[in-house]
Amino acid sequence: MVNTCTRVSLRQRAIKYDRISLYLDFYPPVRNPETMQMSRREYLGIYIYAHPKNEMEREFNTDMLNKAEAIRCIRTQSLINEEFGFLDKTRQKADFLAYFEKMTHKKDDKWTCVYKHFFKFVQGHCTFGDVTVELCKKFREYLLNANQLNRTKQKVSLNSAAGYYSTFRGLLKIAYRDKWLRENINDYLDKIEPQDVKKEFLTLDEVKQLAATPCDIPVLKSASLFACLTGLRISDILKLRWEDFEIAPDKGYCLRIRTQKTQTEATLPISNEAYELCGEP
Repeated sequence: MVNTCTRVSLRQRAIKYDRISLYLDFYPPVRNPETMQMSRREYLGIYIYAHPKNEMEREFNTDMLNKAEAIRCIRTQSLINEEFGFLDKTRQKADFLAYFEKMTHKKDDKWTCVYKHFFKFVQGHCTFGDVTVELCKKFREYLLNANQLNRTKQKVSLNSAAGYYSTFRGLLKIAYRDKWLRENINDYLDKIEPQDVKKEFLTLDEVKQLAATPCDIPVLKSASLFACLTGLRISDILKLRWEDFEIAPDKGYCLRIRTQKTQTEATLPISNEAYELCGEP
C-alpha cells in the first residue's frame, strides 16, 4: 500500500474591509501527534489588499504572497520529515516565565537570581513563542550591562554575567529537550567568556593573627577560622549539620558535602583544629 503524501496549498479567503486572508490547506489532513487532532488548515495571519489601488499596495501584496509561499515550502518540508511542531500552537502561547520559575524550585539559588534578571528584562511577560535567538542575544547584552538586584548602583561583574548566561542557556537546553522549544537555540548563541580571577588567601601568620584577634561574636570568629582551615564557602558552612561529619580511615575527621555553588558532592578531610572549632554535637 502506497502512503499518500499530504499536499500543502496556499489559499485565499475574502474577509471584511476589502482584504484577503492567506492560509494553508493540507490535503489529506494531518494529525497533530501531541493533541491527536486532525488539522486541515493553518491561518498564517497574513493579509493582502483585495483590490490594490496603487503601486505601493501592489508591491505589498507581492511581498506578502512571497512570504506566504516561503512558509508553504517550509511546511511541505516539515511534513516530509514528519515534523509536526508547527501544528501545536498551544505550546507557543504557553508561559515561559512560569516554566522558568518552576525550574528554580529544583535548582540552586543562582537560578532564582537569573530568573529575576530575565523577569526584569522581559518586563514580566514572555511566552515560548517569544523565545527567539534575537531575544536571547539581547538578554546576553542586558546581563553585560545590568546592575545587581540588591545593590542597584553596582554593575553585575563579568564573571557573574558569564555564570548567569550559562545557567540561562542550560534552561534553554532543558526546554528544547522537553519539546517546548522547536529548535536548539543554543546552537546560535555565544557564551560570555569569564575573566581569570586572582584568588586571595591568608598566610599562616595571618591566620594566627586572626585567631588572636578578639571578636564580640564567638560563632562568627569560629566560622571565619573554620573557612580558613577548610577552604569552604560561607554558604556551604551555613548548611553543615553534625551528620555531615564522619570519622576518616586514619582516625581523623572528614566532611561529606554538596557544594551550593557547583552542586557537586565531595569528601573533604579536615584537621582536628577545624573540627574543634565546631563545638559539641
